[in-house]
Amino acid sequence: MAAAAAGAPERVLPASPNWYCSRCSDASEDGSLFGFAARNSICLLVVRSGVPTFHGELVGHTERVSGFSFCHYPGQSNYCASSSDDGAVKIWDVQTLATVTEHTLHQNIISALHWSPQMKDLVVSGDEKGIVICYWHNRSNSQQFFPEPRTIFCLTCSPHHENLVAIGYKDGIVVIIDISRKGEVVHRLRGHDDEIHSLAWCPVLGEEGLSSWQEEGQDAINGCSLEEVATVTKSCYLASGSKDQTIRVWSYTRNRAVMTLKLPFLKRRGGSFESAVKERLWLTVHWPRSQPTQIFSSCFGGELLQSDLVQTGKRKWVLLGSSTEGQNHSRIVFNLCSLRSEGRELLLSISMDRDVKCWDLATLDCRWTMPSLGGFVYSLAFSPVDTGCLAIGVGDNMIRVWNTLSINNHYDVKTFWQGIKSKVTALSWHPTKEGCLAFGTDDGKVGIYDTYSNKPPQISSSYHKKTVYALAWGPPVPPLSLGGDGDRPSVTLYSCAGEGIVFQHNPWKLNGEAHDINKVIRGTNAIKHKLPAHTEISWKPDGSILAIGNEDGSMEIFQAPELKLLCTIQQHHKLINAIRWHHDHAAQPELSYMIASGSNNAVVYVHNIKNVIENPPERPVTITEPFRTLLGHTAKITSLSWSPHHDGRLVSVSYDGTAEVWDVLKEEPLHNYRGHRGRLLCVQWSPVEADCIYTGADDFCVHKWVPAKQEHSRPPQGKKSIELEKKRSLALKPKAKKKKKPLGKVPAVPDSECAVPTVNEDEDAVETPLEENGLLDQEAGKAQQEPEERPSTEGHKDSPTHPPLACAPDVQKPPVTFRILPVRKEHIKPGPDSSMKRKKPRSILPLSTSLDHRSKEELHQDCMRLATCLHSKAGQKEDLPSCSRDHVHLGLFTNRPTLYRLMEAEGRSHLENGHPELFQQLMIWKGELKGALQLAAERGELTDQLVALSPMAGYQAWMWTVEAFTKQLCFQEQYVKAASHLLSLHKVYEAVELLKTHSFFREAIAIAKARLHPEDPVLKDLYTSWAAILEKDGHYSLAAKCYLGAAAPYDAAKVLSKKGDLTSLKAAAELSLIAGEKELSVTFSFRCAQELLSAKNWVGAQEVLQQHESLLGQRLVFCLHELLHKCLSERNPVQNRSPSIPCYHSWVVNQDCSFIEIVTTVWQSIFGVHTAEQAQNMFEQLQNIQYPPATSNTPPQQLLFYVSHELTLALLSHQTASWKEAVKAILRAVTQSYDAGNFTLMHEICNIIVPGDCDHLREKLDSSDIQSLSAYRSLQAFVAYVQLYNLWWNFPGDSLILEHGTLTSEVCNNEQSTLGCQISCASTSSSTEGIHDTEARPEEFFHKKDDGTSSETDSSINLNLLKKRQALSSCGVLLSEQHAAVQSVRRDISRVQQSLATLIHQHQKNNLQQSTTDEQDLVETQLPLSSPSMNEVGEPISLPDLMKQLTEANQKLAEFPSSIKDLPFPDVLECCLVMLHVGAQRVVDLDPELREQCLHLLQKFRANDVYREACRKFFT
Repeated sequence: MAAAAAGAPERVLPASPNWYCSRCSDASEDGSLFGFAARNSICLLVVRSGVPTFHGELVGHTERVSGFSFCHYPGQSNYCASSSDDGAVKIWDVQTLATVTEHTLHQNIISALHWSPQMKDLVVSGDEKGIVICYWHNRSNSQQFFPEPRTIFCLTCSPHHENLVAIGYKDGIVVIIDISRKGEVVHRLRGHDDEIHSLAWCPVLGEEGLSSWQEEGQDAINGCSLEEVATVTKSCYLASGSKDQTIRVWSYTRNRAVMTLKLPFLKRRGGSFESAVKERLWLTVHWPRSQPTQIFSSCFGGELLQSDLVQTGKRKWVLLGSSTEGQNHSRIVFNLCSLRSEGRELLLSISMDRDVKCWDLATLDCRWTMPSLGGFVYSLAFSPVDTGCLAIGVGDNMIRVWNTLSINNHYDVKTFWQGIKSKVTALSWHPTKEGCLAFGTDDGKVGIYDTYSNKPPQISSSYHKKTVYALAWGPPVPPLSLGGDGDRPSVTLYSCAGEGIVFQHNPWKLNGEAHDINKVIRGTNAIKHKLPAHTEISWKPDGSILAIGNEDGSMEIFQAPELKLLCTIQQHHKLINAIRWHHDHAAQPELSYMIASGSNNAVVYVHNIKNVIENPPERPVTITEPFRTLLGHTAKITSLSWSPHHDGRLVSVSYDGTAEVWDVLKEEPLHNYRGHRGRLLCVQWSPVEADCIYTGADDFCVHKWVPAKQEHSRPPQGKKSIELEKKRSLALKPKAKKKKKPLGKVPAVPDSECAVPTVNEDEDAVETPLEENGLLDQEAGKAQQEPEERPSTEGHKDSPTHPPLACAPDVQKPPVTFRILPVRKEHIKPGPDSSMKRKKPRSILPLSTSLDHRSKEELHQDCMRLATCLHSKAGQKEDLPSCSRDHVHLGLFTNRPTLYRLMEAEGRSHLENGHPELFQQLMIWKGELKGALQLAAERGELTDQLVALSPMAGYQAWMWTVEAFTKQLCFQEQYVKAASHLLSLHKVYEAVELLKTHSFFREAIAIAKARLHPEDPVLKDLYTSWAAILEKDGHYSLAAKCYLGAAAPYDAAKVLSKKGDLTSLKAAAELSLIAGEKELSVTFSFRCAQELLSAKNWVGAQEVLQQHESLLGQRLVFCLHELLHKCLSERNPVQNRSPSIPCYHSWVVNQDCSFIEIVTTVWQSIFGVHTAEQAQNMFEQLQNIQYPPATSNTPPQQLLFYVSHELTLALLSHQTASWKEAVKAILRAVTQSYDAGNFTLMHEICNIIVPGDCDHLREKLDSSDIQSLSAYRSLQAFVAYVQLYNLWWNFPGDSLILEHGTLTSEVCNNEQSTLGCQISCASTSSSTEGIHDTEARPEEFFHKKDDGTSSETDSSINLNLLKKRQALSSCGVLLSEQHAAVQSVRRDISRVQQSLATLIHQHQKNNLQQSTTDEQDLVETQLPLSSPSMNEVGEPISLPDLMKQLTEANQKLAEFPSSIKDLPFPDVLECCLVMLHVGAQRVVDLDPELREQCLHLLQKFRANDVYREACRKFFT
């Protein structure tokens, strides 16, 4: 995916570099590339002193990349190495972005990696257990060393000696090993007290160059001079940076530190130094090759320091970027590396603030900053005022505002984080106020930022319960719209969240209460049933119409400001994710009524609701047919965006990992972008650059790409989609769960490990699974299938959750303290074979029993002591207990106090041995029942037996015991048993709430139904809550039962229909009818009938429709459709694409009658439509139903249904003698076939409905009605159009060939001469092949007898020719000069618009190709006006000339009467060409007047594109 490759992004905001890695970024030896590890891949940038460009990504690791290094061996700069937590070390070629080789020799997490500068194929890596592996990739050889049993933090290979490797450990030790001597430790350097974060060798060999470091008396080592040692050992210095806030410079020969640099505490401008920052220190060091006496290092708060090592006296620190405020990083820096580019020495740094900065080492100033993203890109929004500002909502709790028009800095990004404590999931700019940006977050917060100030945002006091998914600015609705102009804002903010609620916020008073618009919807439309959960909102650009998408897949269209429901679009059957209105500045105004929608079912639907908006119905209508259907994506649609530069151009993004650009009007996929490595979440078409689109995904990236540069036109299918899914799954692979440790023995985790996130601290190291519109995305794992309906007794209690998308191996969760409760051991019930070995019950007084089984002498002594105590003198009996104090087992035979002492000893013994139940029995024997209960409750050891005995202690004690036992059962997750005990206390509501809280809905409902009043609202709440969970899980049938139990049949029917299959729709329709929801039942019945119709089951469709009297009109349509289909099947003009066998009714009809008579007879006999009044009622029912215009992509079966609808209206008008409406309906039916390009169907309709001609209709029309006469002329023209092509196509196969000079000399003068030859050749091939070869050949027609007289067939031939001549003469109605003029003007308008679009496109393309900032004036740009398809070169025409031509053409078009413009008419010039061609065959003589008229029209309104279109359609 190199930048130069086709389809690569123009610009990229990449994922943030990984944190807390000793080396996860590096620069190539030739200074061309800089790479850094970002999550589980490596991002490569082309480095310049000006602006960096995106080169590509190295993709292949399945977990976090922990190390990255280029090969610095001369001539090998295209190779690099990476290590990952997946245990792999990979070698890459950055030119091909492919893996060269890899190894997985490490058994533990790899923590350090470096490519040896001295050996071109040696890669050294170390892991957390102290294992060092040297890998020579050219010969696939490796060696393993274990120098120290410590955790390796960093390592670096010597640039001077190929065998020396320095290793830094977690405990502060630095070790230098020699890999040529089996990893022998050469030096062990001690001095640091904490983690070694970075190591850097001095780029200059030897130690004699820095003599100022040498201490007196240390010039000789072991009798050798320092110079001799340096010569022998190739010694040099080594620098180390540690968490102990020091940098130490070590001498290789002297094995000690020769310099220690303490980090200074730098005070930031305008603030004080925070002590907490010290704990977050990461000290990285870099020793640049060009400056061997300087060391660069990081500091506490993100500052970069330069230290001069040879300066004597006090060390002087130089702060980078001190010349201008704001140049430094704002948080700690992890890695530094340098390179030389364009004659400059550059230093590159990556930091926790997610910025990559480039510094000029000569000036110590920042050259450029590349921002990056630390979370999913949830939302993109371009400002309508400052059109170049792109707002980006990211999952790292921050908003970025990208000035995409900045010339000097292509990555001019501002970051906003104040007041945001959760992921930013929705954004929306104020339509008129500059810099006003609304945002919504994952925790339900809605706020407004002023991007031109540093003030914190305003936060709405009304919070959503779940994630905010959509924001939109729109006109106020009640109650905010009820105030005066000065008391209410012109626009208000609307937010939609996962709980399905839409709030209206007052931007003037965000601290006030937001209003739920459901209240307005209910009040305005008198809705009593439950409203569906809302998931998406979108205002029409003019603010007049609001579209709301719902969880059940429906879309509702409301009219502002009262939110009157105009229509419901029932197209999707899954949750709506995106709704977008077409822009309102299209060349065709009707396009502004188009609305695109995407849902979880991977299909984009576009509806044109112009008729509904311009003519609002009295009652809401339901739309079930789309205007356009865009098929291609293989996963859910997440976002849509219309192009503001084109008409009908849409881009969609999907979970399939691609973005698709569509030509909506043609239903064609144009360009497919596959540059992201994850699921795409948002998209925006640039409002400034017509050829640029911005997309965001869950790969933490924003891409800017050009559609025209993409090599694919549609989303991948089959194997490619599987490969993309694998590629996306590689993005983040969850780790296997470790074996759980015993509770109570959680080891303490050192602070250093707990504070080390692996990827992004602000993103909690992992990004949680996407939650779209309040529902967890469970479709990716289910292959886009509906879940099976399996009743669940516990709701969501045990539902699986998604594994985390990223893992943090270095992060351990803080210790959690658990209360360990002793569990009473249950005795195993004896089996049938255990009766012989039945164990004796455990003694409750084991201590006393054991002492009574001692030796005989000891027992005799006990008797003596007992007798002495019992028979002592009366005055000494009060000392009786004292005599048994040391022999408590004798208390059983003495007085009560001694017995109590015995029981206490026995009880302690039971507790020590883990038998608390026996201790409790002893306390009960003593009469201390309350104490036993209290102690058992405190220890969580209450049992059923204790609860049963508790009434002995009194009523209050019993109640207290039951409550304590209930809490204990809840802690033990025995909720059902706890609820039963609550019922014993008559706490029914508490028991029900307990079960409901823990998703035991079935049990809770059973209790509530049995114990509560039937009208209690708690019962209804239980039903609705359970139904919502079941509906989310896909258990629609059980959810419908719950809604029925809650007395909500409307919702039951809606949820039952969610699957959209035949049986579900039929059940939903019947349920609605039984419950009295007739309108809903009508909707479902009609949808069910349409499903049956698609299966060619007209019998089943009529059975469904006959349940509703209001659907009698539709029954007539289905009846006519069946008869028409049967008639066409008998004539066999339509190919049967479906393998299903048609299921027709066995209606008795007279086959000798016309089609109209057959239909009328069936209507009267079967459906009882006898009177004109009935026909009028049916006509009014069907007239309000509008279907979208047909296109070439309309399926034939759907087209036939549209035609049947119009023909039904025509026949109903025929019965009521409404001839005007009949003509219009027939015209619409014919036009539908004409627009769909189905000439055969149009021909059959004309033959069936108006056989011969339509003169009989003319006699019945009012001659004073201009509209009806215009409709008749259009219909007459289409009938003649069909006859004209019948004449042409039914000519004999070997008829006389058109002579080349005949047509070309008359028609094709000048520029048309070439085309005339094409027509001649085409006609030759056409006549030779023949379409219908059923008629006789010319030899048979013109065969003469030997005597020169005609044969006996002459009379029939002459009669046939006469009929054809009359038919050809009747086609003269097609030669309408007025219609030809209108069509010519419209062609001129289309050509000018195309030229304008091409001109703008060429101008933008030139601007993109220019490297300078000078822009050329658009007015001076010239472009040929003529169509590029013509074989001529037109004169250059400027933009003002084009605009002038467009204005003049529109004025001409406005001068024509609406009766000519509004009604369809066949192409006049096309008809002229065909008529001349037929006449040129010399079989049927063309009337000279018609010939002259054709030639006149062709010469007056000539247009090459018409000729070519005619040749393409009919001569090939």
